[in-house]
Amino acid sequence: MSTADQMPFLSTRRGKLTLALLCSIAFVDFVDASIVNLALPSIRHDLHFSTRSLVWVPSAYLLTYGGLMLLGGRAADLLGRRRVLIAGTVLIGVASLVGGLAQSSSVLVGARLAQGVGAAAMLPTALSILTTLFREGSERNLALGAWGGVGGISSAIGVLAGGALTEGPGWRWVFFVNPFACLLVVAASFALLDGKRPETRLEGFDLAGAILSTAGALLAIYALVNAPTVGWGNARTIGEIAGAVVLFAGFAINELRQRNPLVPPPLFRIKGIAVANITQLFAFCGFLSIFFFLTLYMRGMLGYSPIKVGVAYLPLCVGAFLAAGAAGPLLSRAGARPMIVTGGLTAAGGIYWLSRIPVHGSYLSDVLPGTLLLAVGMGPVWVGVASAATSGVAAGEAGLAASLLNASQQLGGALGLAVLSALASSRTGDLLARHTPASAALVSGFQRALLGGSIFLASAAVIALRASNTHGETAAQPDSEPGLLHEQVPPPLPSHATAGGEN
Repeated sequence: MSTADQMPFLSTRRGKLTLALLCSIAFVDFVDASIVNLALPSIRHDLHFSTRSLVWVPSAYLLTYGGLMLLGGRAADLLGRRRVLIAGTVLIGVASLVGGLAQSSSVLVGARLAQGVGAAAMLPTALSILTTLFREGSERNLALGAWGGVGGISSAIGVLAGGALTEGPGWRWVFFVNPFACLLVVAASFALLDGKRPETRLEGFDLAGAILSTAGALLAIYALVNAPTVGWGNARTIGEIAGAVVLFAGFAINELRQRNPLVPPPLFRIKGIAVANITQLFAFCGFLSIFFFLTLYMRGMLGYSPIKVGVAYLPLCVGAFLAAGAAGPLLSRAGARPMIVTGGLTAAGGIYWLSRIPVHGSYLSDVLPGTLLLAVGMGPVWVGVASAATSGVAAGEAGLAASLLNASQQLGGALGLAVLSALASSRTGDLLARHTPASAALVSGFQRALLGGSIFLASAAVIALRASNTHGETAAQPDSEPGLLHEQVPPPLPSHATAGGEN
């Protein structure tokens, strides 16, 4: 092998540009999840949304993004990564243009659904490209650290940009900025990424598995998004959740019987994958909640404008960016398990601090310390989970592994927000029934929800005690599973954090 062949890809100009492109793709997807939230009041006024239907502006994106994530990742493995990436990027650009021009609520919600479909193709594909281009060990750890850092900072930039655009040229520019970014991504993808088709053939594609998994994920997320409004005990909610369970059970049975399953069962026999995905789910149940409840607290109790809310999140996301960047090199020395456990407990402590916010609070004493602790904790969690979840995965399964971890993240975000919103609403309702002042009742609901978020993150840290302690090196795989190659491919990290908006 020549010296050129041995040179780390990340040390080359093309490698650096490729990593910048992949991080830019993640940035676009993560920002799309948060940028609309501070524009919601203006959108509601201009397009005549009801308070109840307004939730579908952010939730429609989450629905198709999380529901189609598994299919998007597998499509990248089977159809070609550059092809699927560009298709998803074009779809996001066109859907954003339609959303910006929308004159009715139904058109805007439809555009958000289409944006989610595009993101479900883009993000796992970009992650699988990252984990197959950069060599296992320090090179890949550095790339994962950069990816995790982008995930941390992009959510705050989304909130800040959403507030600035809404107060400036108007909420429609929240959507109009996307097509320009997408054009740049498409041009760079053609210039930097290999467009060759995979050797895998499509004759045995598991269509039944694709339909069952997608339908189950869509129905589960739809039920979770609607549950706080419809009611957890409502027959409709129970029926939807039961239906999702049946679909997932059917999917599991189908995968065991298929010759070429969508998700090969041996994948879950690789040490650490199942535990890491469960850890991701619990971590994001707690993490994403803080954006929703803190936004409402800062807007309603501290009297912050949309732009000021965005600025208030910058220490959190810059801190997460720096922590994730530092966690990449640390992974080689400490290993994934101690990083996830320590980071999870630190992040849980940060949210616990936030759960003590008073009615008449101060940003510097009541919000900033907790968000900084959260930032320091979540960076190592993102990087550690990404490595532990995918150590030992074959290059041909990289998109699938990426989509599984991101699907866990999306499902965790939807589940956490649904559960914690129910806790907050129940607490606030009980206090209002006792004639407690409205502001005190509302903040007490936020406190209860944030306390639940800290418990979710502490639980993630406990679950991670059984995670694989990979240092980013290639993991040994069982020889009895010929379908999984011996090349390690770690994937995903944070999905976007969803900042809560006003209703």
